[in-house]
Amino acid sequence: MTEDTRTMPDGDEVDGKAAAKPTRGRSALLFLRDLLVIFVVAVLVSFLIKTFLIRSFFIPSQSMEQTLEIDDRIIVNQLVPDLAPLEHGDVVVFKDPGGWLTPRPEPEQPPLVAAVDWFLAFVGLSAPDSNDHLVKRVIGLPGDHVVCCNALGQMSVNGIPLDEPYVTLPPGESRVSRDDFDQVVPEGMLWVMGDNRWDSKDSRYNADTPLKGFVPIDNVVGKAFVVSWPVEHWTWLGNYPEVFAGVDEAKG
Repeated sequence: MTEDTRTMPDGDEVDGKAAAKPTRGRSALLFLRDLLVIFVVAVLVSFLIKTFLIRSFFIPSQSMEQTLEIDDRIIVNQLVPDLAPLEHGDVVVFKDPGGWLTPRPEPEQPPLVAAVDWFLAFVGLSAPDSNDHLVKRVIGLPGDHVVCCNALGQMSVNGIPLDEPYVTLPPGESRVSRDDFDQVVPEGMLWVMGDNRWDSKDSRYNADTPLKGFVPIDNVVGKAFVVSWPVEHWTWLGNYPEVFAGVDEAKG
């Protein structure tokens, strides 16, 4: 049997199996190119989603317990409030209006760790700026009259008493706020409170800041709608419309 040979354009003879190697090498290069394209597209899509639709934050404090625990990861809908309106009871992430947070120095990280953290933040899988934001529940919208507390220890909005199942109170306590307050929410502002009512530095306790404890709607990054991590804490975050039933209609 004659050995299988082929003549190349320059006249050299090569074994048939050897001739197949360039084809396999080209296939490998094409595969790597396609893999790189898929990776770049995935990163760009993740970036666009993080920038315009949703992003992740972690919970750094106990002010929203038991709804949110320290180190929980939440997913935030960034279409709120720009394209979808805020509602009573929404759990929102917002930038510090000024004076709410104590300035913290940036922690030093090894270059490789910093680079990985930057990339994860770029695609929305990490939130290194979580400590620069706050998470609270919207109680008062612009024009609302927010008062606490009545004889039953309840808060009211526009004269409607609220029965709040999400509130965490110390044992034996029935008042939903340690201190009384009586506020009308200015235009363009929000009155926000933590669910852990006796351990939350919220609108009640920021009266000495430039905006007197109110939060500009423009500072809202978005509405939290799900706890994504850890798995055992996974849950949807509702805004309890039954709690605030009649509040809008009662607004003066």
